[in-house]
Amino acid sequence: MRVAMMTREYPPEVYGGAGVHVTELVPRLRALCDVTVHCMGVPRADAVVHQPDPMLYAANSALQMMSAQLRMADAASFADVVHSHTWYTGLAGHLAAELYGIPHVLTAHSLEPRRPWKAEQLGGGYRLSSWSEHNAMTHADAVIAVSEGMRADVVAAYPDIDPAKVHVVHNGIDASVWHPGGPALGSRDVLGELGVSQERPVAAFVGRITRQKGVSHLLAAARHLDPDIQLVLLAGAADTPAMEEEVARAVRVLRAERDGVFWIKEMLPTELVRQVLAAATVFVCPSVYEPLGIVNLEAMACGTAVVASDVGGIPEVVVHGETGRLVHYDETAPHEYERALARAVNTVAADPVTAAAMGVAGRDRAIGAFDWNRIAAETAAVYDRVRKG
Repeated sequence: MRVAMMTREYPPEVYGGAGVHVTELVPRLRALCDVTVHCMGVPRADAVVHQPDPMLYAANSALQMMSAQLRMADAASFADVVHSHTWYTGLAGHLAAELYGIPHVLTAHSLEPRRPWKAEQLGGGYRLSSWSEHNAMTHADAVIAVSEGMRADVVAAYPDIDPAKVHVVHNGIDASVWHPGGPALGSRDVLGELGVSQERPVAAFVGRITRQKGVSHLLAAARHLDPDIQLVLLAGAADTPAMEEEVARAVRVLRAERDGVFWIKEMLPTELVRQVLAAATVFVCPSVYEPLGIVNLEAMACGTAVVASDVGGIPEVVVHGETGRLVHYDETAPHEYERALARAVNTVAADPVTAAAMGVAGRDRAIGAFDWNRIAAETAAVYDRVRKG
C-alpha cells in the first residue's frame, strides 16, 4: 500500500503537535506500508518538499499555503491512499483524491471553528483556512480524531459528516526520547545556565505563544504561586508581534513582584526541553483548547506531575489525582480559573512525595496507553477500511 503523507511540518522543521505526530508516526508506518512524505519548507533527503508559488511571495500566508498544496496534489499520482494533516494540507489531500480516485484520510489535530483567535494572525486568511478545512473534512473518506474529545468537536462543528467515518486514534509518545534524568552526556545543562535552583520547586511551561496555549492565564496565575516556586517558561513562536509583547509585558510585571521567573523564547532542541520537563516538580498546561495535548504526554513520560485545564482531550491523558490535577476552565470566569490553576500548582509543589508518585504513575500511563507502534497499526487499519470502501 502506497501512502502519500501530507504535512506542513517535518524534521528538521517541527514546531507543533501535528509535526510531532507525523514525525513519530511515519517511521512506524513504514514497517507496515510504503510511505512518501510530502511537506513544506527546506529541502531534505527523506521527503518531497513543495514550495509556495514564488509569484505569491507578497500574498496572504494562507494563499501561499494553498499554492504549495496544489503542487502536493499534483505529486501524489502514484499513491493508493492520501493522508493529510491540518488545514495546511487538507486541500491537497482532497484534490489528490478527486484527481486520482484514491481515498483521502484526514487527521484532525485542531479545528478552525474552535480557534477564532487565529484571525489575529491570518486576517482574511482565516476565512480561507476555515473554508479549506471545511471542504477537506466534509469530503474526506475518513477523519482521524486524536482524542474522543476531538471526535465530539468534529461531529459538532461539521454536522454534515457521517459520525461513522470519524475514528479516534490518539497521539503517542516515545518514552525512550522523553524520560526522567539530568542532562545527557555531552549536552548543555540548560537549567544550570539559567540559574534555576535545585533546592526550590519548579513549575514549567512549554508551548507556543498563542491564545490556544493560555500563556496569559499562566502568567496571571503565577502572581498567586507560592513565593518559593520557580517558573520556567519555554514559550516562543508567537502568532503575532503583539502577542509576544503582551507576554513580555506580563513577565516584566511578574519579575518586578517576585524572583525565580525564567523565560526562554527560542525553540530548544528536544534534549533541552526534556531536561526542563524532567527537572520540573510540576508541568503546567493552561490551554484553553487542546485536542489532546502531546506536551502533557511528554511531561508524563519524563516522570513529572501535570496540572492542566480540563479541556478537549486532556482528561483522556491526565488522570486527576493519579498523574496530576485537572483544573476546570470556564472562558466566562478567567480570574477564577487562574486562581484555581495557582492553587493546584501550589498543592502539588508543596507535597514532593505525592508529586513524585504522580510522576511515576504518569510515565507508566504514557508507556502503557500511548505507544506509537500501536497508533501506527490503528492508522493503517483506517487505510485498509477506506480502501475496501
